[in-house]
Amino acid sequence: MKPIFILAQVLSLLLLIGCSREEVDVPQEYIMFGHFYGECFGERCVEMYKLIPGEGQLQEDLRDAYPDHTAWYEGAFVPLSDSLYQQVKDLPASIPAQLYQERDRVIGQPDAGDWGGYYLEVNQNGKRQFWLIDKPKANLPAYLHAFVDALEGSIQKLK
Repeated sequence: MKPIFILAQVLSLLLLIGCSREEVDVPQEYIMFGHFYGECFGERCVEMYKLIPGEGQLQEDLRDAYPDHTAWYEGAFVPLSDSLYQQVKDLPASIPAQLYQERDRVIGQPDAGDWGGYYLEVNQNGKRQFWLIDKPKANLPAYLHAFVDALEGSIQKLK
């Protein structure tokens, strides 16, 4: 057999395999939110939650790792009760559209004076984004003020 014929058969086989109609696992849309404090001791220094509206589920992270502004937060999440989900299920609606246009992942000076910060990650429509947001409103643009109130309120409900 000629090498070109063998190559054509191999490419045809690869094409057939690549065109299978198996379902592709699409990442679930979610928001991850929480707060963090660097100069702090105890379990409540870092609290992260994942809200998955499509499943009607709220999860809590067990790792409680301090977030990094250069990488996605990698947690170990466990489901929480439906009653807790019901208390925070509307949080995604309070995210201001202007936040999605932010060029910087760090907004303000989160935890610069040991006052803590917020972590927000959104996975929506195939696009994943995250931000570290300062706690003092004086360090934030005005469009975020109502949202950080809603964010803090949601975290307090889950304590």
